[in-house]
This record gives sequence, structure tokens and C-alpha cells, in this order.
Amino acid sequence: MNQFSKAALAAYFLAQLAWGITPAYAQSESDDAALTRTITALDAKVFDAYNSCDLKAFGSYFSPTVEFYHDKGGVTYDRETVVMNTRKYICDKVHRELIQGSLKVYPVKDYGAIEEGEHIFCEIKTGACEGAAKFLMIWQNTDGKWLMTRVISYGHRALLPAEKEALKLQSHP
Repeated sequence: MNQFSKAALAAYFLAQLAWGITPAYAQSESDDAALTRTITALDAKVFDAYNSCDLKAFGSYFSPTVEFYHDKGGVTYDRETVVMNTRKYICDKVHRELIQGSLKVYPVKDYGAIEEGEHIFCEIKTGACEGAAKFLMIWQNTDGKWLMTRVISYGHRALLPAEKEALKLQSHP
């Protein structure tokens, strides 16, 4: 086989390989986009329930054995305690707002998804947004039913003056 034939054969196999990979990659991107839409919608539903203190709905998004790790509040190991703590520390006190563009979703093979992002917390009485935190949520998909099995809430901090000013500008353009 001459040099030209070897090069042509190599190019043919590379083209076949690329042809075989491209549809799988495109499918994966489509799957990732669908997963991101699903988790984004779940995030909105969980925090709509959280913000309105619909604790029955809120609790329905957690596994009965959820592990919730909070850098300031410690660890809880069950849905009932997560809901009770939400009633005690959140209801009628603060609401959560997702920071635009911070939400990211990663698939977990044969399990579900990892959701990460950052959010701010605003006092209900004053409307003042004072704090921010990062979060990770591990979602399990069992026969189309999505439940959080792990939550990590960390990096709690006061908003910087520039962040507070930016929030004011967003709400009063």
C-alpha cells in the first residue's frame, strides 16, 4: 500500500469515527439541556414552596433520609427535621432568590443530577437582601420521581455593598 492509500484509509477511518461520535455527542448535549431544564424547574418549585411556606409541597421534594449539611446550622439527617427547621428559621422571616446565571446542572450516571448555584436571602419585613450562600443539591431520579438526597449549603456571607447596590438597580431600573 502506497503512502497516499495509507493516508486515504486513515482519513476514511477518522471520518467514520467522527461520524459515529458526533450523533452521540449531539444526543448528550440534548440530554444535558433537557436535564438542566428539569432541574431548573424543580429548583423553582422547591423554592416557590420554601418562599410561600407551603411546607407540605416543600417537604415532598426531599428523600425521607435526606442529609442536609449547613455550614452555620450543622447537619440534619431526615426530611422531617429539614421541614421543621424551615418552619422555625425561614417562614415569615426570609425568602430566597436564585442569583441569575449561577445555576449549573451535571448528570450523575444511573442516579440523577447535581445542581449547584448561589442564592441570596432577603428579609420579608424590610425587603432588604443581606446574605448570600452557595449550594449543592444531589437529586435522585427513581422512575421519573425526583427527590433531593443530599443538600449542602455553604459559604454563607453578608452581601457586599456593591452587591446590594446592584440589587437595588435591578429592582428599580
